[in-house]
Amino acid sequence: MFWKKKKFQYLLDRQPSLNTRLRDMSFTIFDTETTGFSVGAHDRMIELAAVHVQGTTVTDMTFHTYVNPERDIPHDISTLTGITEDKVKEAPPALDAIEQFFQFTESCESDGWVGHYLSFDLLVLKKELQRQKYTYEQPLSIDTLDMIGYFNPSWDMRDLSSYARTFGTNMFDRHSALGDSLTTAYLFVELLRLLEERGKTTLADLIQITDNPSRAFL
Repeated sequence: MFWKKKKFQYLLDRQPSLNTRLRDMSFTIFDTETTGFSVGAHDRMIELAAVHVQGTTVTDMTFHTYVNPERDIPHDISTLTGITEDKVKEAPPALDAIEQFFQFTESCESDGWVGHYLSFDLLVLKKELQRQKYTYEQPLSIDTLDMIGYFNPSWDMRDLSSYARTFGTNMFDRHSALGDSLTTAYLFVELLRLLEERGKTTLADLIQITDNPSRAFL
């Protein structure tokens, strides 16, 4: 169980063995946009999106919602993301948006989550849930930054579009939760293909190469 609420609960039933082939697994690639980077304090989520990946294929199954942050959106954030007060005023609050995201994850029978600089997005979810007195058990979570670090440990840039260009993958709207989820999804499947070329084909292999305790700050 990775999501628990007083009145209901969500179950992540799929627990693949470590020798499961990556091509046989299902992943939810997701991203958030926020009012700023101080999500542990006053900044809030304003957009949440996800894309379903089956093996090394980006599917057409997507999830997207704006989120009402219940606070003003700074002008520089609106300029960067295109998310205005008008777009979020009728949007669901964070708790409802996260619930919808978990439902999407379950509907895809996902084995885990993937993101680019994922520790930030995980922190966003964690803090939004904590504000409402809820918690969750984090499922298998993979950061594409750690996958990239396996191929070239010297690369320390975090810009998603730079990596997409480097690996020749599709790029979508930047600083859009859905656009960044799609870009990350295509980058992820390309990285899986490159891992396969190096003989890294199982979940155990993926966990081993992405084990980077220094990345997380939760």
